[in-house]
Amino acid sequence: MVVGQLARKATLGECPKKVAQLIDLVNLPSNLREFADGQSQMSHLSFFIHVWSHIKTHNLQDPNNKNLVNCDDKLKSILLGKTQVELSELPMLIKHHFPRRSK
Repeated sequence: MVVGQLARKATLGECPKKVAQLIDLVNLPSNLREFADGQSQMSHLSFFIHVWSHIKTHNLQDPNNKNLVNCDDKLKSILLGKTQVELSELPMLIKHHFPRRSK
């Protein structure tokens, strides 16, 4: 939903810089490259979608509480070694790997 809201605001011209930060390609550090199947560049948004796809493909959502993700070893490598995270934490944990650009 947040991505949809940002996209709508961007089309209205309210926050193009925020959207640009989500979709601009950046060079990935080695630990993220391994997770992203060797891709050397990826946008913040594309990487988040890749993480979500990994969670769904490997059925990592907790069956009793769909708001929790049980991390496998590959996911732990990018989520600060946590064994379980809440879905609401994911954007913040991924954001740490994408430094803010200076204005």
